[in-house]
Amino acid sequence: MKATRLLLGILLPPLGIFLTYGVGPTLLISVLLTVFGWLPGSIYAVWAITKHYEQIERA
Repeated sequence: MKATRLLLGILLPPLGIFLTYGVGPTLLISVLLTVFGWLPGSIYAVWAITKHYEQIERA
């Protein structure tokens, strides 16, 4: 599941964020960055998804 979300975070950044976090400020940031350019949105999505899974593993 993590690999799928990371792949979606690269290809369609807001979708990867939505599946990981749902609707919220993280999704809004992802949408705005993707509007400014695909690369900033993808970088942010991969970072946010990775951070989410790191927090889950620590708990």
